[in-house]
Amino acid sequence: MADDPYEILGVPRGATDEQIRRAYLKLVKELHPDVNPSKTAEERFKKVTAAHDILGDTDRRRQFDAGEIDASGEPRRPAWRSQGAGAAGRGRGGPIFEDFGDVFSDLFSGGGRAGGARSGFSTRGRDVRYTLDVDFLEAVQGAKKRVTLPDAGVLDLNVPEGVSDGQVLRLRGRGEAGSAGGEAGDALVEIRVRPHRDFRREGDDILVDLPITIDEAVLGGKVEVPTASGRVQLTIPKGTSSGQVLRLKGKGVRNATTGATGDELVTIKIVLPDAIDEGLSYFLSEWRQKHRYDPRK
Repeated sequence: MADDPYEILGVPRGATDEQIRRAYLKLVKELHPDVNPSKTAEERFKKVTAAHDILGDTDRRRQFDAGEIDASGEPRRPAWRSQGAGAAGRGRGGPIFEDFGDVFSDLFSGGGRAGGARSGFSTRGRDVRYTLDVDFLEAVQGAKKRVTLPDAGVLDLNVPEGVSDGQVLRLRGRGEAGSAGGEAGDALVEIRVRPHRDFRREGDDILVDLPITIDEAVLGGKVEVPTASGRVQLTIPKGTSSGQVLRLKGKGVRNATTGATGDELVTIKIVLPDAIDEGLSYFLSEWRQKHRYDPRK
């Protein structure tokens, strides 16, 4: 069907939780409004998020697979039994009510043999959606945040360590109230991570550019480099080239699923002084006469 969450995410019905998560994150990166502002992408983004709300939750996925809820997460209503055209004297295929008294007494008076509203008419409350902007370091380290609702109410939630941009957090029972005894819906909070001045994220790794001087590149040394948990000392090997990547093990993002922590990848950028004095110019001109080389070959 058109709204089948499996088709929307592009995964088979037997997909693992990890396959579903990867498919969702791939589509979010492609369709997020900050990346793809088109109306078509926005509509697809909403469908992808709704599909993940179903398949990304073990209980709701089981309910969907069993036909207990539809693609929007709403309980499936019991269908009235319909009469075929060949049944004599009972109409032309319209709905058949075998006991009008029971039906109307249950609907309007709460009476009938069940002693109240039938469970088939209870409805789960609708889910409500919000967005929450968090800083880069809050996403990496986790944080306690408060979401202000349109009715001036608030939602307090814990942003888990390692949450990614576009990830949706579910607060069970914090959506709209159900009817006739049905359970309340959930609050779905989409996380939007603000860009950081120094850091970028790639999977569970953190990327950072580190400017160094020409003498540090040639002679090597120790320099301070920022990480998500504070500044640390990094050893620059002798003869380090601009663009070379050095790795800080375990200084990336902790993966909540696997428990493993990524690394920080430091890209070296050699920066020359604002002014080249005569001494440096003379030294390099003399050095070039004896050690000429072509790095572009």
